[in-house]
Amino acid sequence: MSKTGIMGGTFDPIHYAHLLVAEECRRSLDIDRIIFIPTGMPPHKRDHAVSPAEDRYAMTLLATAGVAEFSVSRTEVDRRTPTHTIDTLREFLAEGIAPEDLYFITGLDAILSIETWVDYELLPSLCTLVTATRPGYDLRGIERLPQEIRKSLKVVEIPQVSISSTEIRERVRAGRGIRFLVPHLVETYIESAGLYREREGQEN
Repeated sequence: MSKTGIMGGTFDPIHYAHLLVAEECRRSLDIDRIIFIPTGMPPHKRDHAVSPAEDRYAMTLLATAGVAEFSVSRTEVDRRTPTHTIDTLREFLAEGIAPEDLYFITGLDAILSIETWVDYELLPSLCTLVTATRPGYDLRGIERLPQEIRKSLKVVEIPQVSISSTEIRERVRAGRGIRFLVPHLVETYIESAGLYREREGQEN
């Protein structure tokens, strides 16, 4: 079985830093394929407006089009209940992927709040956790995580590109350009769908 990386996120919108993280993790850990999984009903963001799942899914498809090692899954988009990482991992394991061949990739900001995730203590038995460095977040925070999480965790150094979905939404709302922050097809989609123009700010 080939190594499979799962990269979950709201992707509202997906941008070049997301793609860079996926590629750097793929190369650093010899992962064969990366599956992007846009969240459906993100439990940590229920108090914030999030773009419709179908729009976020479409943008992720556009951003990864033509990259042989990247694909996009509707696993969480089609789920009718709040999305939890552990449920998604179990679904992929049920398809025959071995835990040692499954990698869950997320940003350092998310890993540092992992103790708020449902059944987070079970994650090391289901996959290898992978985190990417991110500007503004201190790696020393990992030392405060539970031992089993630290033992499972692989840290991948990413070139310091400071792009956030929050910044992109704010730029669109303010009428500023987002060229070269997101792939051109994503930029075009945001414009044609009228995304972010009347939206309140939310977390990345």
